[in-house]
Amino acid sequence: MSLVVRNARLLDGRLVDLLAEDGRWTRIDESIAADAAREVEADGRLVTPPLVDCHLHLDASLTAGKPRWNESGTLIEGIHVWGELKPSLTEQDVFERAREIVRWSVAQGTLFIRAHADVSGENEAMVRGLLRLRDEVADLCTVQVTAFPQDGIFARDGDEERLENALRLGVDCVGGIPHYEPTAELGLKEVHRVFELAKQYSRRIDVHCDETDDPSSRFLEVMADDTVKFGLGGRVTASHCTAMGSYEPYYSSKLHGFLRRAGINIVVNPYANSLIQGRLDVYPKRRGFAQLKELLAAGVNVSLGNDVIMDPWYLMGRADMVEAASLALHFTYMSGLEEIPEMLRCATERGARTLGVEDEYGIEEGKPADLVVYDAPSALEVLRLHPPRRWVIRRGRVVAETTPARTTLLGEPVTFAPPL
Repeated sequence: MSLVVRNARLLDGRLVDLLAEDGRWTRIDESIAADAAREVEADGRLVTPPLVDCHLHLDASLTAGKPRWNESGTLIEGIHVWGELKPSLTEQDVFERAREIVRWSVAQGTLFIRAHADVSGENEAMVRGLLRLRDEVADLCTVQVTAFPQDGIFARDGDEERLENALRLGVDCVGGIPHYEPTAELGLKEVHRVFELAKQYSRRIDVHCDETDDPSSRFLEVMADDTVKFGLGGRVTASHCTAMGSYEPYYSSKLHGFLRRAGINIVVNPYANSLIQGRLDVYPKRRGFAQLKELLAAGVNVSLGNDVIMDPWYLMGRADMVEAASLALHFTYMSGLEEIPEMLRCATERGARTLGVEDEYGIEEGKPADLVVYDAPSALEVLRLHPPRRWVIRRGRVVAETTPARTTLLGEPVTFAPPL
């Protein structure tokens, strides 16, 4: 199998041809005189490596309204609604809903996903369904499964053992939620236990950390310290971290240094956190986001996730990482001319670093021939227009193709491009 992509515009503005053979890029140059089984004419469109969704609750996707709606819209009521539903779930149901979201994701250029499987409670359907999904869609999309104790490790008898059992079943990452434990002391105990398990089972770590508006929630500094002590730099991710939106400047600056030293990855989830955080505030309301702009400036790796799609926490969503990057851009003030391409990197290259797949990721000769061709010429236009992914390529094969819509006004085309 061979494929050539012509006149593709890289993020740095260069126009190149790309040749893929046997699923890998074999030549990237200004012009390639070669025949291939399939030829794609990018015609100056922007191309990037695949989009990466670093945080997605596939086990809960497409369950909105079951068994009831989250009337308050809060994180806590969402957890309660989910808790009422999950005892009735089956492995097949989890698998089918998750597979549908993977189809949506791939069609829009996301070929790497880190999914969180709830392992709290006696029903193993969530973790077993997602492990089956990981294996069955591997040719189409790389899925990592995190064992996520939604209700904490120590709040209920047996949940610590269930978390460890998920590691024995073969999940890729060990998760946690220390701020949701009954006491701060148990939250500290949970963080340390997560690191012990990760070391014991040689797994990566991805913890829901400080997803609250409470400025006294500071488990992230404990994660940074444990990362150094356990020698796990680059293998640890803290997701959400919304308490950062309430930290005062001195502590924030100190924390940035801790995170850079530890080599922790931070994942921002703009959809749910833009609606959940600040719910109890009177005006002015806090934005409740991790300090994405400041973290990048401090040298911390930051990436993005869809988090939730049509579930008890968020009734909307369509698995589009470009839209997620655009929303994060607005909430974190990343609107500068040089910052906009960096937001797209948060949804691509930086996400690959978070998942630890960077050695097999990127538009470079010898790497897997994975590519997204946007129907737009630049990162700015991609984040302005949210354009269709014209072609999505996985291992040198076109797996998704979208024909852009055509709009006319009184018979004349409207392109939504600024006048020259």
